[in-house]
Amino acid sequence: GPDDLHLPPDNLQVLPQDVVAHRTSPTNIGLYLLSAACARQFGWIGTQDLLARLDNTLATLGRLQRHRGHFLNWYDTQSGAALLPAYVSTVDSGNLSGPANPWLPPVDGWRHLDEVVAWNRTLHDAVHAELSDGRLPIVLGGDHCLGVGSISAVARHCRATGKKLRVLWLDAHADFNTSVLTPSGNLHGMPVACLCGHGPKDLVELGGVVPALNPKWVRQIGIRSVDAGEKRFVHQVGLEVFDMRFIDEHGMRHAMELALATLDEHTHLHVSFDVDFLDPSIAPAVGTTVPGGATFREAHLVMELLHESGLVTSLDLVELTPFLDARGMTARLMVDLVGSLMGKKVFDLPTRS
Repeated sequence: GPDDLHLPPDNLQVLPQDVVAHRTSPTNIGLYLLSAACARQFGWIGTQDLLARLDNTLATLGRLQRHRGHFLNWYDTQSGAALLPAYVSTVDSGNLSGPANPWLPPVDGWRHLDEVVAWNRTLHDAVHAELSDGRLPIVLGGDHCLGVGSISAVARHCRATGKKLRVLWLDAHADFNTSVLTPSGNLHGMPVACLCGHGPKDLVELGGVVPALNPKWVRQIGIRSVDAGEKRFVHQVGLEVFDMRFIDEHGMRHAMELALATLDEHTHLHVSFDVDFLDPSIAPAVGTTVPGGATFREAHLVMELLHESGLVTSLDLVELTPFLDARGMTARLMVDLVGSLMGKKVFDLPTRS
């Protein structure tokens, strides 16, 4: 009613006494509007009553504080003020649609090029729209060739905003093959090469500028499976790689310190995370498992250090194959790792001296 600005209170506590929680959330409001429509449908309220309820609530919604168009998580229903700390939950922008996988052999050195281009164009446009609206896009995708679309969009955004770009590629593979170097034609082994200007025209030119990336902007971590010709090409272009041998000898923290060196507040840091970066003993749900990957603690350390940098502004999570998972252990680990990236800690307490 009007005492709560026509917003639904969060709950009613009846024991030990009646207490109304005069706060509400976007979820509560959405359920209230839906329940009002259902009440009209069932004949419990009339049309005029429904319209009055909708008008009053929508009028209040028009006055509430928002962040870039999104409602905040909690409001006081009596004052309409945002409750502190004010924040916005994750916004699910929905699934993208594209052509099916035709399962055909390579044509002119590339498998399913038309389909891969179509998916990456759609993803490029979606990621660029999110960045333009000031959001941090998180892409949940299939194979790592989708990095062409997301990172092309990030590079385009950086050109428009005058920011430097650094790409952190967490993967078991360098993904720097070309149609000349590999007979398979699988584009999921070529995305970094495409971004650096080596690949089919439609992918190389996706972001409007060729190349989308300078190899010197890329840092690869966790690499442990690279074809011989691909390895030579990586060295030729000067890609900076911290493979598992380096990590074994010097530690993950040192690798990350070098990967993040020279970055400042004018840098957009994009993280492209392939599940096979992780050791298959803790993350079996991937089609291209390679033994000897990052451990549970190494992976969490990577994410914790990225959070502490404060620079991550876009993220890819790719190659998760649910039907290969063991009781959801890979999916749960990926959720936990994103939590670490967003600042989740085991103990949010200062270390005792």
